[in-house]
Amino acid sequence: MNNRIIECVPNFSEGRDKEKIKQITDAITAVKGISLLDVDPGEATNRTVVTFVGAPEDVVEAAFQGIKKAAEIIDMRGHHGAHPRMGATDVCPLIPVAGVTLEECAEMARKLAERVATELNIPTYCYEAAALIPERKNLAVCRAGEYEALSQKMGTEKGPDFGNRPFDEGVAKSGATTIGARDFLIAVNYNLNTTSTRRANAIAFDVREKGRPMREGGKVTGKPVKDADGNTIMIPGTLKGTKAIGWFIDEYGIAQVSMNITDIATTPLHVAFDEVCRAADARGVRVTGTEIVGLVPKRTLIDAGKHFLRKQHRSTGIPDSEIIRIAIKSMGLDQLGEFDPSQKVIEYLVEDKSSKRLVDLTARGFAEETASESPAPGGGSISAYMGALAAALGTMVANLSAHKAAYDDRWEEFSDAADRGQALMEQLLHLVDEDTAAFNRIMDVFAMPKKTDAEKAARAEAMEAATLYATQVPLRTMETAFETFGVIREMAENGNPASVTDAGVGALAARAAVRGAFLNVKINAAGLKDRAKAEELIAAGAHIEAEAARLEEEILNIVNSKI
Repeated sequence: MNNRIIECVPNFSEGRDKEKIKQITDAITAVKGISLLDVDPGEATNRTVVTFVGAPEDVVEAAFQGIKKAAEIIDMRGHHGAHPRMGATDVCPLIPVAGVTLEECAEMARKLAERVATELNIPTYCYEAAALIPERKNLAVCRAGEYEALSQKMGTEKGPDFGNRPFDEGVAKSGATTIGARDFLIAVNYNLNTTSTRRANAIAFDVREKGRPMREGGKVTGKPVKDADGNTIMIPGTLKGTKAIGWFIDEYGIAQVSMNITDIATTPLHVAFDEVCRAADARGVRVTGTEIVGLVPKRTLIDAGKHFLRKQHRSTGIPDSEIIRIAIKSMGLDQLGEFDPSQKVIEYLVEDKSSKRLVDLTARGFAEETASESPAPGGGSISAYMGALAAALGTMVANLSAHKAAYDDRWEEFSDAADRGQALMEQLLHLVDEDTAAFNRIMDVFAMPKKTDAEKAARAEAMEAATLYATQVPLRTMETAFETFGVIREMAENGNPASVTDAGVGALAARAAVRGAFLNVKINAAGLKDRAKAEELIAAGAHIEAEAARLEEEILNIVNSKI
């Protein structure tokens, strides 16, 4: 359910020959599961920046294929451009987007670097989070001297992490590649109600990590203060992991603070926004809106939306679409033009919109699909959906309670409950389609050949695996639906009394979900050859069903006592 997505932004040392660029991007997109988001060639730099995303395994393979193709068609001996470069593939960072940590990306980058050196004979350095040598975290250290210095660096302690050897014809043609992992970089501009570039710059210097030079006498026009080594002493800004400058935009007729957030874990977008607003206000300037350049991970807007909801003492246990709308309005992301999350959020761009999901149907469409002649969706999907409705009712009561005037001092308690209910609802909605997928997996086995003994054995093995999966899915529905009783009971006891019957209906729906899913567990377990496993799954389901009956009765007693 939780998609694992990473981004890769390789820079190839070719920005003029469109056919060569296409050969490289074709090699990348030939890997199944890859979404190519951007191809940005530069003639002056003779360099193309490619951006693609997908599941980690797919992205790593696509990166390898892109590096391989670039080495085949680019000869560094004749390369010239305005941008620093060291190889046909100059730099290749892996970037976590969703469900993947920076540390995991770093490990993937190191393995990719080793594979490139071993299989393609291309020397590789590891940089940023993947660096094997601390000073090589800095890309400039790895690339020192650029391509022209490789003949002196190869075979020495300054040589690459993988594939270090004396300079040869292979290195002369392909150069060296730098592979690493870094966090997602957000490029953002803050719109100001001023036309003064000087004031915009002052705000930028207040907040950016580098800060501003210390000057003699504390005067703006004073000479910069130097340390004993002759270096300018800087007064750090307030935001770690940021770079910023002020400028005037003719198109909009306003000044902006233009910022790169290079460490979104340390300085999330909403933290930077609040701090720029504070610094602008201190200088008599107001932030009127925000402009995101490029794409952002979904978590960036979710975290921002929840931040502003908490500042309002509002519940955060609401659908993602509503949270994102709060983020858009709070930061003025739509001030200069439409902000369409489907075109700005990476996860939405890579969604498979061609697949037909039950949960995307209307209520009528779902009912009609169930009533049709096809055997799926059936009782398993309906049980999961009843569980989702149970979680939704518990969440609704929590949100209504959080917004009740008499409960102002308890908003956080109810917000936490709504968050739990919202998460359970999402899990159960996923299981609606998962149950149908499990049924289809069994149907696929019937299509397998069974003429030879080997084919019959493979078919039997596949059927056992598919049947086990089809038993485990409704058991997960039982387990997840059972968890909704916690939120529902809490709301029946402590929530808005006017909504107590909604909690009661939630308990009924949760019990129905558990009982219905258990029927599927039992009928599917009956088809397992492994009887010990079948009995284990049925016993687990029986225990959940008994506990669900007990909790339903307790909650209904509470509800009836308050009616």
